[in-house]
Amino acid sequence: QLQLTMSEKNELTRSLEMVQNQLQEKESEIKREISEYKDRLLQAEKEHQDALTEANRKNEVEIKACHEKINSLEHFIRSQNLEIEHLKSNKEELNNSLKEANKALGELRKSKVR
Repeated sequence: QLQLTMSEKNELTRSLEMVQNQLQEKESEIKREISEYKDRLLQAEKEHQDALTEANRKNEVEIKACHEKINSLEHFIRSQNLEIEHLKSNKEELNNSLKEANKALGELRKSKVR
């Protein structure tokens, strides 16, 4: 009976050791997988951050270009408004000169008729 019990004990001990070894192997495998997932996550986060940084840089360049274009257009509009004012003034002067010329012509015609 004792020998049978000892044999069963030895068998159970071997089974326990096998199960413990399997558990250790599984634990090592899971730790390795976790480490791989962490590495992949860090790489994905880095790529995402790099993409965001590049997108922000491009947006800043585009915004700067838009500001420069707006400033240029505002300058152009101001210069066009000044030109319009100048042309209005010239038109006014020409209209006054034309009125004076017509008046003088009218007076010349009157004096010629007499």
